[in-house]
Amino acid sequence: MIQKVKGTKDLLPEDTIKWQFVEEKVKAIFDKRGVKEIRVPVFEYTELFQRGVGETTDVVQKEMYTFEDKSGRSITLRPEGTAGVIRAYLENGMASKPSPVKLWYNMAMYRYENVQKGRQREFHQIGTEFIGSESYLADVEVIMLASKIFNELNIPNIKLNINSIGCPKCRGKYQEILRDFIGKNLDNYCDTCKTRFVKNPMRILDCKEKKCKEYNIGAPMMINYLCDECKDHFENVKNSLKENGIEFEIDSSIVRGLDYYTKTVFEFIDGDTGLTVLGGGRYDGLVEEFGGVHTPAVGFGTGIERLMELVSKYNPNIEEKTPDLYILAVTNDENKKAIQIAEKLRDKGYFVERDLLGRSFKSQMKYADKIGAKNLLVIGEEEMRTGECKIKNMKSGEEKASKLDDIQL
Repeated sequence: MIQKVKGTKDLLPEDTIKWQFVEEKVKAIFDKRGVKEIRVPVFEYTELFQRGVGETTDVVQKEMYTFEDKSGRSITLRPEGTAGVIRAYLENGMASKPSPVKLWYNMAMYRYENVQKGRQREFHQIGTEFIGSESYLADVEVIMLASKIFNELNIPNIKLNINSIGCPKCRGKYQEILRDFIGKNLDNYCDTCKTRFVKNPMRILDCKEKKCKEYNIGAPMMINYLCDECKDHFENVKNSLKENGIEFEIDSSIVRGLDYYTKTVFEFIDGDTGLTVLGGGRYDGLVEEFGGVHTPAVGFGTGIERLMELVSKYNPNIEEKTPDLYILAVTNDENKKAIQIAEKLRDKGYFVERDLLGRSFKSQMKYADKIGAKNLLVIGEEEMRTGECKIKNMKSGEEKASKLDDIQL
């Protein structure tokens, strides 16, 4: 028997009912804020992610699914959502729309990484991008939107950590100071960190290797070297979050795993496990990197698999919908009538089931009970002759009379 590929997962009906619960809640949150859905291709030219995500990141160096197509072009399955969304924004002339352009997505992503709880090689992500605003107000709106998701999904004990990683103007000086600190022990760092030392030493602070983490203790932090503009931006973000009752902690070690971030970065952490459930930040140079004019932006992404673990934990009563009515019929004529009644009721919005296997009367009774039908309608000889029937409440056993051609539930 052929089995699924390692790092992928089948979502069965008992899973998808929970996913739909989350997707409906999240969509409603975006709709109320004028954030519109976008869908982009599952694969792009590899250069898009090399330039956008960054050649020094783990994603590009170790995790991308890259291959040559039949014309010899390098193609990559999307490992994250922002680069593709920004490419679509530019290619489709969305810059001409009123700013900010507010977009959201719900898409599958692909990264070749170690499979673990809540992390697969094919994973799904819900994210948003607010494109066109340089103001701190956009940062605050995006962070508050993320916070609302956890509230609506009834997930407690979520902690918000924020940081500022500055802009290219103030980052250059900081990187020289960081290189001086790291350079003393550079020979002891992993090979990946050594390759990042010249191009982007901040990536070294994001290394997961134990020995590298130890040598990073006491490293200078970007937050202490911000230019006046970045300081003011960050102060406004912090003050506005406080004024709106959003609790947070400053974590100067947050740099995020993608190169395009500038200024505000943030993570929502599960207080029980310490795992990041949602992360994001500002990326003011990405549109320009892709050939557009300078266009500031801010956004976030949350992995649905990890989010679903919390949803299941704190929402244990999400269940499949059960039929409003089961129509029991045995003969051909009775089944023809059952079909007509079922379609009329479905058109009115009711969930109606009927037999499709040619079961006996007794077997259908058992089936109606097994699927949890709320009501039962039996169509037999008497009902066909008189046009009268009874609707039985399967829980209470009570029956009410009805016309066969005008079923009232």
